[in-house]
Amino acid sequence: MKIISIIVPVMALVLGGFGLAHAADRGRIHCGGNHRISIEDLDMSPDPVNRGQRIENWRIRVHVDGSGECETLFEIREKPGDTVVARGVTRVLRPGDNEITIPAAQGYRFRRNETCFQVLANIENTRKAIDTKERFCARERDGKRYSMRERGDRPVPH
Repeated sequence: MKIISIIVPVMALVLGGFGLAHAADRGRIHCGGNHRISIEDLDMSPDPVNRGQRIENWRIRVHVDGSGECETLFEIREKPGDTVVARGVTRVLRPGDNEITIPAAQGYRFRRNETCFQVLANIENTRKAIDTKERFCARERDGKRYSMRERGDRPVPH
């Protein structure tokens, strides 16, 4: 009888906590529908990176059109190809420009003279490539370093 008197309150706490977490998730607004998302810029840090050196972070400048906040999960992949170079956590986006920093995937290194990337996001519970105004590529420079910097790029803090 003592075991039942202990198990019942514990189960009530566990199930109640699950219900609260589920209710909180239902209250969130996921990006999509009235939110148009575009990638304005993609940078890596450090930049430039030496051949064989690990990339530490990726920075995404995201523009959101729409009213109110929404949340989504970002991922960066090589294009063409399917190699994941960064996978972030869910972020809340506000209308206008948003800066998102995502840690790079462990062990990712450049393997080609030019590597291009696409940014994907969870839009209405489906992973989709996000529109960009330009291609985002890292190019080998001087035979030993890779950079994504282009003329007119903003400075990237290290």
